[in-house]
Amino acid sequence: MRIIRTMTLPLALAFAVTIAAPVSPAAAQSSQQVSKPTKKIVKRPARSAPRQIACTAFGCHPIPPNCRPQTGYRWDGIPSGFDVVVCR
Repeated sequence: MRIIRTMTLPLALAFAVTIAAPVSPAAAQSSQQVSKPTKKIVKRPARSAPRQIACTAFGCHPIPPNCRPQTGYRWDGIPSGFDVVVCR
């Protein structure tokens, strides 16, 4: 009878410790705050250089990248007031 009492107390104590031990970390995890969601980063395409515009006799239009506007002249050498598109 005495052996049963001496065995019962340590077994009950060990059982109580094993039951109580996992509850403690679970309680600590549930009390942690949920982190705020991060803001999504929107990647925009890189901006290209602004295109040049040439105002020719046919109207003002954007010109291709390898071209440039130059002053246009009439047949007698006087500036016409319009641009001429010159490409390489």
